Amino acid sequence: MSTDTLHDISFWYDPISPYAYLAFERLPEALMGLSVRVRYKPVLFAALLQAHGQLGPAEIPAKRDWTYRQIGWLAQQHGVPLDLPAAHPFNPLALLRLGLCTATDDAPGETNRYVTELLFHHVWRGGHHATDPARLAALQTLLQDHMVQRQKPWAAPDSAPVKQRLRDNTDAALALGLFGVPALVVDGRVFWGHDALPMLRAYLDGDAWFHSGAWEAAARVPVGVQRNPA
Repeated sequence: MSTDTLHDISFWYDPISPYAYLAFERLPEALMGLSVRVRYKPVLFAALLQAHGQLGPAEIPAKRDWTYRQIGWLAQQHGVPLDLPAAHPFNPLALLRLGLCTATDDAPGETNRYVTELLFHHVWRGGHHATDPARLAALQTLLQDHMVQRQKPWAAPDSAPVKQRLRDNTDAALALGLFGVPALVVDGRVFWGHDALPMLRAYLDGDAWFHSGAWEAAARVPVGVQRNPA
């Protein structure tokens, strides 16, 4: 691949995820010099976890502590401002729907980078409660003004079209085999996690490993044993 090739990348995210936030902030640097179109697609992370029978990192006490320590370290390593919200995890449904209020008919499941940034900063800047009604109302006002400036219609967060957009995104994510966020999808390949950004860049730069058969071979490893649920 060359830097002149236009790469179409889908960035699947839920603002509840600190790793999605870090990946979002670092994405411009990771893709520097390439011709790209990034489609930001909100998805309900909890629905992906439920579909795969998993718990989220913040639902396992020891892993929760480690997650907050690691993201704090990663943020300072990469120069990304990050403040833990006043409470986490929380129900992100209101934020996801607010984001999708700004979707347009030609991209009904997408938020632009400005909107996506507002959602992430609402959670990961300032150390506030993400579900505080006054803060959500202020965010809604910002988003409504954004749509006025774009001369695009605003759909109410609790409207049927907005709810359907989120359901459609979640169904599409599951159809792609996504199990977590952030997930970056390009050419049918899924790159999962903040730490996959260098791997994504290598693929876009034409790294020979991706054409060696190693990617496909990973899916053919036999399962040696399966644990029975208790």
